[in-house]
Amino acid sequence: MDDLPDKPEENPPPPVVERPRKPLPQGYRQGFITAITVLLGFSLGFFRFWGFESPGHWTLRSIIPATTLGSAVVLQIIALFRSLDVADDDEHHYRQSVKWFIASAVVLLVGMVLALLEFYDVIAGD
Repeated sequence: MDDLPDKPEENPPPPVVERPRKPLPQGYRQGFITAITVLLGFSLGFFRFWGFESPGHWTLRSIIPATTLGSAVVLQIIALFRSLDVADDDEHHYRQSVKWFIASAVVLLVGMVLALLEFYDVIAGD
């Protein structure tokens, strides 16, 4: 029984082909990093003013926009971290970083609208 040759596999797995690396055109990463830092600076400035310097008191309904704005800042930091990675020069990695950045901008916009609604007492609460 041991003398029988091994049967070849009927369906061998396909060979792994690496995706060719496609570098970004010159200037894309620098512009992207600039856009992230500008939005991050605005987000931190807005959060500082709305959360700490504007008149009024913190309420339970203030937690929702504050959490949303904080989440936007975290997403922007993730996008910045990804964009500073050397791997971000690859088009696929860059596209993922752009998605993180777009998500952070959307969350920031939602947080700003919620902060505006909370500031003008539109959100029902306490």
